[in-house]
Amino acid sequence: MAYQEGSIRKVKRLAGDTWMLRFRTDAPDGTRKERTLPIGLVSLFPKQRDARREAQRLGLLTKINTEAEIGRIRFDSLASFYLEVDFSADAVRPKSANTIPIVKHYVMDYLVPRWGNDIAEDIKPFDIQKWLLSLHKDNGLAWTTVSKIRGIMHRTYKVGILHERVSKNPLLPVETRSKSNYRAIVITPAQTLAILEKLINPLHYALTLTCAATALRASEILALRWDDVLWIEGRIRISKRWAKGADGETKTEASDGYVPMHPLLSQHLHDWHRLSPHAKGKDFVFPSLTAEGKVPLNACSFVKDHLRVAAKASGVQIADGQRFGLHNLRHSLSNWLVNKGKVEPKTVQGLLRHSKIQTTLDLYTQEDSDETRAAQGAFLNAVGLQDRAIQ
Repeated sequence: MAYQEGSIRKVKRLAGDTWMLRFRTDAPDGTRKERTLPIGLVSLFPKQRDARREAQRLGLLTKINTEAEIGRIRFDSLASFYLEVDFSADAVRPKSANTIPIVKHYVMDYLVPRWGNDIAEDIKPFDIQKWLLSLHKDNGLAWTTVSKIRGIMHRTYKVGILHERVSKNPLLPVETRSKSNYRAIVITPAQTLAILEKLINPLHYALTLTCAATALRASEILALRWDDVLWIEGRIRISKRWAKGADGETKTEASDGYVPMHPLLSQHLHDWHRLSPHAKGKDFVFPSLTAEGKVPLNACSFVKDHLRVAAKASGVQIADGQRFGLHNLRHSLSNWLVNKGKVEPKTVQGLLRHSKIQTTLDLYTQEDSDETRAAQGAFLNAVGLQDRAIQ
């Protein structure tokens, strides 16, 4: 095969416009197939001659004229390739509308600025380890966030190996901590009632009560239409979630299903159904009245202007900057059912629609001091000790 220099063209990619080197290879059937290799982002190499120089620096011209095509790709090109391949419509593991911008943020705002100019296969595991530690110590990122960044970088190399862009993954020996210090605010049924009594708007009342009783995620409750409320069956259908201004798939396969609707909850939803100006089957159960029901209520605005205000007025201790919103109602129901209601964890898992029961137990229930104190007392009584106050 004659020596080829290839041609350079600009293509649109999820990470941004990217320079690609086009070349041809001989296929087993004797035909010539066009192939491409990423050079780098146009934002880093504004002119085509800059891209040509970068292609030479990476050894791409040598690569396309030899059989070996693995190795000298820059990390920014590898990252761009990862975003394109792993987020395409035919990806093996499709990503939700919420996940895509989050992952792109970590790639473009953390990974590419630090490693973009390095040859992907020259990056050393220990250098990555030190950088991840600095993200926690110097940048103040939580270990859970650092762990996510490591996971995305690991996935970038994994995809690169699969498509023969690189031959090794330096993230394999790299470690991080993933335990979160976050402890959700949980409220009691009495506090829930106090909050409800302070929500004089029937829309806000119905939304909060439904969320507190069903443990629906905010995105799921916003996506509800009246057709999803199955009055006769006594349950609510969950088949979608509201994300980025449109309906999307549920968070997990386990999330797609039903939640129960007790007659008491049904009565309150009936009351709201009669009052709502948008009560047709395809209308949102909790609509934005300012948008004339075309979209659901804005959860962020509701939490900031109404729910947090009502919670603080009800005696819930919420520090400035501390998280408190609809998701805390989900935590609160789970915590109460397990610790006070003595409901079987498997039942609570079904209500919350978690894929794994460990998620229910580890993240959505907290230690009950009354229970642990009573358990300790039972042990001491078994030992034979008695409370002196009783003697």
